[in-house]
Amino acid sequence: MNIIVSGSMAYDRIMDFPGYFADHILPDKIHVLNVCFQVNSMREEYGGTAGNIAYALTLLGEKPLICATIGHDYQKYYKRLAKNSISTKYIKIIPDEFTAGAYITTDRADNQITGFNPGAMKYRTELDLRKFRPQETIMIVSPGNFEDMVNYPRACKERGIDYILDPGQSLPMWNTKNLIEAIEGCRILIVNDYELELITNKTGLKKNALLKLAGTIITTLGELGSQISTRDREISVPVFKVKKVVDPTGAGDAYRGGLISGLVCGKDIEQCARMGSACASFSLEHYGTQEYSFTLEEFNERLNG
Repeated sequence: MNIIVSGSMAYDRIMDFPGYFADHILPDKIHVLNVCFQVNSMREEYGGTAGNIAYALTLLGEKPLICATIGHDYQKYYKRLAKNSISTKYIKIIPDEFTAGAYITTDRADNQITGFNPGAMKYRTELDLRKFRPQETIMIVSPGNFEDMVNYPRACKERGIDYILDPGQSLPMWNTKNLIEAIEGCRILIVNDYELELITNKTGLKKNALLKLAGTIITTLGELGSQISTRDREISVPVFKVKKVVDPTGAGDAYRGGLISGLVCGKDIEQCARMGSACASFSLEHYGTQEYSFTLEEFNERLNG
């Protein structure tokens, strides 16, 4: 089965500031703000929606195809992908840009200041879906280049390819017409509860109306689990118990990886969502979006335990 993962590739540079931002910002001088925070350390992590989802799928024994752009500083990321046997065949290198990067500084109160450079993500991937047999292909359209996010649902429908729409943080960029068009015909619309509210506000459509467009809506609810909504029923899927919640960043992408693995294995939607929840639970136990790991035996033990 061809699993095409469309989205972003990014480096996350995470820095720790040993003080409090508020101690260095004068409220009456915000209009002339000029501050410098000297950090204790910086760590670089591999991220991006496409990279994260593909990583989760690989742990589950799948062979995802990443559809994304990456910059001239791709070598480190490619070495990591090779180490995990993840194909780079459909990753497009943009030689004049850096890979997308998030620069995140966190203070002692867990306040964050983030700068994001889209870099290579500004460019379309332009993957020709005519290369793939529809009955042997599934695609997830996750946050990345915005033109790709608009165009790939259209291309999937033209080719008869099942696709999952995961609009995420791109939602403010969509206009009503394009968003409704992308939702219409998708196999699954996957969002968190806040994003679902944004979609209903932007489209003017309630969940029941959205379900006439999408086959299924999955709403992730953090520590409350996830909710599967179909035209016939609602199913609540609980979270799995973890040893310790260390970092929620990336758990949503891990969930998507588990979900898709279940779909390609022919499992029903509730089983797929349980696989997503189990995969996310491993991610929660580690800092970073691709720092967790498990064997298939460990995964099945947690899933079925």
